[in-house]
Amino acid sequence: QVRLIESGGGLVQAGDSLKLSCTASGSSISRYSMAWFRQAPGQDREFVAAASWFRGSPNYGDAVRGRCTISRDDTKNTVFLHVASLESEDTAVYYCAAAYQKISLSPASYDYWGQGTQVTVSS
Repeated sequence: QVRLIESGGGLVQAGDSLKLSCTASGSSISRYSMAWFRQAPGQDREFVAAASWFRGSPNYGDAVRGRCTISRDDTKNTVFLHVASLESEDTAVYYCAAAYQKISLSPASYDYWGQGTQVTVSS
């Protein structure tokens, strides 16, 4: 069982940058691919970024590619998401997710989820 807790969300201005953190407990994340998804009101959960368990190249969603960096520190059981040049369209609840020894862009493939952290971008 992996428990994930996100932090770092809040109200920011358009053009600002934001760094989200996701800390895991209950198990080491070293064999998990770690991902971020987001969900805006009335919309489906959207893939943002993923860092594979085998340390391959990160994957990014089309909406954030070029503005976003995912990183992981397995010694701290933590994964990070840095998003630059925030836009109002980035407003959403951001979720951290873990998938055991698989990599996917689909939410259905992930085994564990955090409760989410709200990011609101004011224009």
